[in-house]
Amino acid sequence: MDNFTQRLAMLREEHEALITRKNRKIEPGNGIFHRFEYPVLTGAHAPLEWRYDLNPATNPHLMERFGINAAFNAGAVKHDGKYLLAARVEGYDRKSFFAIAESPNGIDNFRFRDYPITMPETSDPDINVYDMRLTRHEDGWVYGVFCTERRDPKAQPGDLSSAVAAAGIARTHDLVTWERLPDLVSASQQRNVVLHPELVDGKYALYTRPQDGFIDAGSGGGIGWALVNDITHAEIGPGEEKIINFRHYHTIKEMKNGEGPHPIKTPAGWLHLAHGVRGCAAGLRYVLYMYMTDLQEPAHLIAEPAGYFMAPVDEERIGDVSNVLFSNGWIADDDGTVYIYYASSDTRMHVAVSTVEKLTDYCLNTAPDGLRSADSVMRLNRIISRNREYQGGR
Repeated sequence: MDNFTQRLAMLREEHEALITRKNRKIEPGNGIFHRFEYPVLTGAHAPLEWRYDLNPATNPHLMERFGINAAFNAGAVKHDGKYLLAARVEGYDRKSFFAIAESPNGIDNFRFRDYPITMPETSDPDINVYDMRLTRHEDGWVYGVFCTERRDPKAQPGDLSSAVAAAGIARTHDLVTWERLPDLVSASQQRNVVLHPELVDGKYALYTRPQDGFIDAGSGGGIGWALVNDITHAEIGPGEEKIINFRHYHTIKEMKNGEGPHPIKTPAGWLHLAHGVRGCAAGLRYVLYMYMTDLQEPAHLIAEPAGYFMAPVDEERIGDVSNVLFSNGWIADDDGTVYIYYASSDTRMHVAVSTVEKLTDYCLNTAPDGLRSADSVMRLNRIISRNREYQGGR
């Protein structure tokens, strides 16, 4: 057996072992969700056919020809009985693209399809696309809303970092062929835009995050809400966007916050997963938090537990952009199981599993943030006192 054949056999064996590795629940958990031992997607999950020229005549040393740096920030949807992630795959060249990975059980054996998504472009070509939210809408389409990044046309000569962000919109029936719609038009830059799964007052509803600039939220007050008449020409006019989940001083979301995946409908209201950003000595810290809105009025906040729902732990803290958790995909099964797909440090994808019942309980029965240290102590003292009374009565 020649060296090329030997090396290819080793690569295939290692790749298959990674994909088929059984994932294990980490016990005992916190009663709200369970993490799992291994990431569900990494750059190493990318097919060998993407990374290597497998022809010994043109690549005798079996070198990587297209390096895959990471797989993260994936939208999620259940389709034909399989759990699908629309991952943000980033090459060594820093360009991101979307690719579908499928799993039979939602926790392991995620395998990328043969080809990435070929996303059509608008008349103003994207420089980079990423972080797609998938929404199976009541109109019959599956929508992908994602960030499209372009160089700022107002950038000064020599400034190669200034950018503008907008919400790209595409739709599909089969998760293979995509129709690109015009980008969302709004007064401010938009990232983290999410489509609500139902029409509201006969209109399409969007969760937004208005920003003054590409990075800084600036005067943007938090997670917004807007209705648009026509998703094929989505436009938010002046005064048509309102904030429904606010940023606050000295909290997990003092710098920025943004909607994660589209909310889950429950009998008690809409369950929302979002990310919050604060500054610290190590830079920006991204965590996940939850809130609920009214079933009939999805823009009306009814509950928001204090603090974060999930924060990076152990290896999750380390990666290309460290100290970050980000989620833009979850799947609620018919039996009430919720698969929460989250990325750590812009590097890899993980899954945590909970239920609609547990997440609803968490939101409705965990006290909100009192925004002061003294209030935190009072909340804690109430819990301690109730526990002492219960234990003393046993």
